[in-house]
Amino acid sequence: MVELKGDERIDFLLAEENMRIIQSDQVFAFSVDAVLLARFTSVPRTRGRILDLCTGNGVIPLFLSRRSQVPITGVEIQKRLHDMAVRNVNLNELEDRLDMIHGDLKDMPKVLGNGRFDLVTCNPPYFPTPAHDKRNENEHLAIARHEIYCSLEDVIKACSRLTKSGGKISLVHRPGRLADIIELFRKYQVEPKRIQFVHPKQGKEANVLLIEGTRDGKPDLKILPPLYTHKDNGEYSDEFREILYGK
Repeated sequence: MVELKGDERIDFLLAEENMRIIQSDQVFAFSVDAVLLARFTSVPRTRGRILDLCTGNGVIPLFLSRRSQVPITGVEIQKRLHDMAVRNVNLNELEDRLDMIHGDLKDMPKVLGNGRFDLVTCNPPYFPTPAHDKRNENEHLAIARHEIYCSLEDVIKACSRLTKSGGKISLVHRPGRLADIIELFRKYQVEPKRIQFVHPKQGKEANVLLIEGTRDGKPDLKILPPLYTHKDNGEYSDEFREILYGK
């Protein structure tokens, strides 16, 4: 049996009906953004290595384990979330392929080595760090949402150093940071290759950005068709429902 702590619960991992995940509303529960990134990114299928930074409770490695047979490493700076990630690996009996590291992503090139991974994914904090009196009082949620321990540049610099030449880097973020992301990609020798915007419904501005780049790649950017998460009546769109729950 896997131990649950505090207000933790075990949920099914959406479309992966035979997978489960430990979550907590007070510590960490994965968002739709993680599902979208795991579905969007290109993955090495049978050879190579995958790294997920800001892994939280390990949700993206769990999703990617169904798309790839290669070893997957997750890195999480918060000790409580790292502990949840380790228990999620055990819960799904994936100890032979998934490994969770407690540490700072800025230290990972030194810890893991430069250019070791074929794919690096990250669902980073989205928002600049506010003044102390304006932060979420819940420390776990504040760290996950705000650039308290890592800036966008820290994330992209680490991704670049950890990815081998020709390898992929995939991020989920907010559309308003697109110019910053492309600027930092190129600063650190990552060429943007694929972009997809996610909209809450047709006629509404995009609220999620998915972007993938290639380390030392050549310029050739493709804009994928937009993804709409909801129909006009508020129900999930057919495409989004399939992403969440499968066919």
